[in-house]
Amino acid sequence: MKTLKMYEANDKMVTLMRDNYHLLQTLESFGIHLGFGDKTVKEMCEENNVDTYTFLAVVNYTINGHTDFNDDAQLDVRTLLHYLEASHTYFLDYQLPTIRKKLGDCLDSDNALGQLIMKFFDDYAREIQRHMRYEEKTLFPYVEALLNGEAKKNYNVDTFSKHHESTDRVLIELKLMVIKYLPSDGKTNNRLMAALYDIYNNEEWLRNHANVEDHIFTPAIRRLENQLKQDKVTRNISTMVNKSGNDNNDMLSDREREVIVSLVQGMANKEIADHLCISVNKRLCFFTLFSRSCPKSIIIYSCTIYFKFSHTYRNRAIQFVRCYKNFCEIVIN
Repeated sequence: MKTLKMYEANDKMVTLMRDNYHLLQTLESFGIHLGFGDKTVKEMCEENNVDTYTFLAVVNYTINGHTDFNDDAQLDVRTLLHYLEASHTYFLDYQLPTIRKKLGDCLDSDNALGQLIMKFFDDYAREIQRHMRYEEKTLFPYVEALLNGEAKKNYNVDTFSKHHESTDRVLIELKLMVIKYLPSDGKTNNRLMAALYDIYNNEEWLRNHANVEDHIFTPAIRRLENQLKQDKVTRNISTMVNKSGNDNNDMLSDREREVIVSLVQGMANKEIADHLCISVNKRLCFFTLFSRSCPKSIIIYSCTIYFKFSHTYRNRAIQFVRCYKNFCEIVIN
């Protein structure tokens, strides 16, 4: 029986499994095997090189439907990737063949209805296999590249989301066909019920699997993509600022360069001040004058700065405008 408890790292693993036996395969997909005695969730995760926080995120989501993972930087993408890969192996190599064999044992291969049911199941299995092979061939290598700091062109997590369609329709038709039309006798009825029960469990397993991908894995990938873009922006603007400063006698200070990088990353005045441990003074206001402006308006704002601030800031203003304008042109193009 499912519980609505939010499990924590210090809970006993045996308690988690006792209360939620439907998570046994989830445990296996994380690479955690039975025989854990009275060890805690944290102890078992650490013994098997599984990130505890990520394990609990998947477990508590499966149990309670907790989905607030969009800004959850604690999720470990490698742990999620391993979990999904192992889940695919289990489903394609064991679950689907097992259900097919059980169905085949209940059906008369010479009966038209039996042949139709097997065709429905085979079509369904091919569709699931196509979907999972796509992820293994395209999505998972893409995520591995992101983890290694490499962003591939012409692909992102939104492209994956477009391919993540539902396969419920075929399965619903298959279940209805078995329930409504398949005759059975005392000899085959038990086997038929067992096969049908496995199909229902299979449907729930797939739904949970897809939800983990949509609500935990996909936001984690998107956050990884954004982090790589931000890191690239930081490197580019830092290089540009340093290069421009070396070409000018009025070089920007290290602190002023840090402000520019923070601006390009979209920080507001107070965020920059807090991040750099400085007060929101005239110098910071001078820099942040550009942060809400359109790149095309850079020159207009430079004129504003030229007359608004003292002579001490004029050359730095021109220096900043030149750096920021060049950077914006790169981003736009």
